[in-house]
Amino acid sequence: MAWTLTVTELNDYVRRALASDPSLRFLSLRGEISDFKRYASGHWYFTLKDEQSRIQCVCYRQYAQRVDFAPESGMKVVLTGAVGLYTVSGSYQFYVETITRDGVGELYLKLEALKNKLLKEGLFDVAKKRELPLLPRAIGVVTSRSGAVIHDIATVTRRRYPAMQIILRPAQVQGEGAAEDIAQGIAEIAMVPQVDVIIVGRGGGSLEDLWAFNEEIVVRAIAACPVPVVSAVGHEVDVTLSDLAADVRAATPSAAAELCVPERDALAATIQKMQESLGRAAQSKVLTLQSRLAYYEKRLAACHPSVQVQGMQARAQLLRQRLQSAMEKQMTARRAKITLLTDKLNALGPRQALSRGYAVVRAGRNAVTSVGQVTDEMTLLLQDGRVQVRTLDIRKEDPFGQEASDV
Repeated sequence: MAWTLTVTELNDYVRRALASDPSLRFLSLRGEISDFKRYASGHWYFTLKDEQSRIQCVCYRQYAQRVDFAPESGMKVVLTGAVGLYTVSGSYQFYVETITRDGVGELYLKLEALKNKLLKEGLFDVAKKRELPLLPRAIGVVTSRSGAVIHDIATVTRRRYPAMQIILRPAQVQGEGAAEDIAQGIAEIAMVPQVDVIIVGRGGGSLEDLWAFNEEIVVRAIAACPVPVVSAVGHEVDVTLSDLAADVRAATPSAAAELCVPERDALAATIQKMQESLGRAAQSKVLTLQSRLAYYEKRLAACHPSVQVQGMQARAQLLRQRLQSAMEKQMTARRAKITLLTDKLNALGPRQALSRGYAVVRAGRNAVTSVGQVTDEMTLLLQDGRVQVRTLDIRKEDPFGQEASDV
């Protein structure tokens, strides 16, 4: 009679069967890591693959802490652990206990070689990165028409700025021919006149899934694009060469939309603040100019000819008064000096001598001061008149000698 089991019972039976097989308990696997993810819990989840097959792997924190290098997609490794079944999902996986290096995967080597080449050419130069426009006329998007990327971008854009135009250029984002289609899509969308910024991206995946965005043709198309490009490839932990070449890298397509599209309300509030600030600045400028105008008007009024004439007249009047005062002082001083000199002259002059009984003898118009100048007739000048005299005798001697004493 056939068993009738629940799904849980079946999964649990298979789990025990795998766990009881000793050949599956201590097993070593060789392969290449793909789609490697680290979680905040400390656990690692990834896929191990070879040329034909792949298996899901999990390395819990207690084992991950013992690994002495940082695993990443593209590395070739050797794992030891056990095969088991995760009963909740019924998924068959490998539980890793140790990880050792086994060389580097071909894709990883190819990626590093191309990265170094383009790095030397300056395609990833930070100085060449352009700022995103504050309010683009339209956003160009290069991605799959059916993927979640365009839906996420549209949802965020409608929420932040409903009137923003989104122009989609559908592109193949995975598989053969994807890189060429993406590069051509970037060139085409950049030719649309109203497109001011371009978002290029896709959802997350393994290194192989994202490989189109590591192709040289796509990286060069992004670097040569005439408008700013935002790369939104994979999830936050995924980094492609397109991310390095883009002007801005966004962790997710939704984050890319937030970078490209401003919030309408916030933008309106910013504009309102700028208008208020501009109004205050204009008012302050007008008041400053009015103050300067009043100052120059006052200076101009002070320079008016009538004011200048009045000032000159007042100054002339003041100078006239000062000149008059100076002249009066000079006249008074000179009069006093003349009086003083007159008194001195009078004191030393002949009139005083005449009043004391002396006489001035003149022969003709010349004063006689010596007997040698005596003539027959001379004039005596006395205090109150003149006397004409004749010379009777001339003696040359001391006039105040014996005769004088006799007198």
